[in-house]
Amino acid sequence: MNFKLTLLLLLAALTFSYGQDNRAFKAGEKLIFSAAYNMSGILTDVAEVRMETSEMNTSSSKLLHLKCTATTYSSFDSYFKIRDLYESYVNPRTITPYLYNREINEGGYYKFVKYKYNHKTNRVNSVIKKKTKNTASGFWDKKENVKINGGTKDIVATIYKIRTLDIKKAPIGASDSFTVLFDNKQTKFRFKLLAKETINTALGKKECYKLAISTSGTDVLKGSNSNLLWLTADENKIPVFAKFKIAVGSGELKIKSATGLKN
Repeated sequence: MNFKLTLLLLLAALTFSYGQDNRAFKAGEKLIFSAAYNMSGILTDVAEVRMETSEMNTSSSKLLHLKCTATTYSSFDSYFKIRDLYESYVNPRTITPYLYNREINEGGYYKFVKYKYNHKTNRVNSVIKKKTKNTASGFWDKKENVKINGGTKDIVATIYKIRTLDIKKAPIGASDSFTVLFDNKQTKFRFKLLAKETINTALGKKECYKLAISTSGTDVLKGSNSNLLWLTADENKIPVFAKFKIAVGSGELKIKSATGLKN
């Protein structure tokens, strides 16, 4: 029941024009969502998802910190407690990632992933740590140097990069694919622009790009046109609504609030 992963997979949807610089968001933006899961045929809000941006200065450059978290509401903690973190440190103009962390804590299951990028060699130094009963320390570690294709990003950097693209130039029916590094594997995701549609949201009525998302080589997303995403058809391209169908069920994600917007 990884709601954060589901959100991230649903948001990763467009590759029309990777040459465009970031004009969609800035440091200080905060997006808050509610995650609902189909429980015995009834959609029930079970978790809150946050996407936040902030500046980070290093000795040589200024980076943008992209932080995504998922937390079950207190009433559901006893059923299945979720405390997930996904974060990427990127170039604020091009959204090129330099460091990625993922920390999963769900119902007693723990996993930590770190990527350090070397874009000159198209390599990623990866560290994966899992909690296990089979070692004295209680943790299992794996270190690997992973070869990636040019343009491959982690899931968080991909989400935000999508929002910088000039989607309005794409015709209805257009489709494309992109590659994300997840658990040291390059996974291809495909999308199709279905329509421009006006929907009611917590931010008011919004004209949106309606997208269908699918994957190849993995069964994370199920069904044909069962995984849908609505992005606002403006300069911010905010994800405001999503429907998902995964191996363990189905659900929805809805925007609750959006502050610190660039446009």
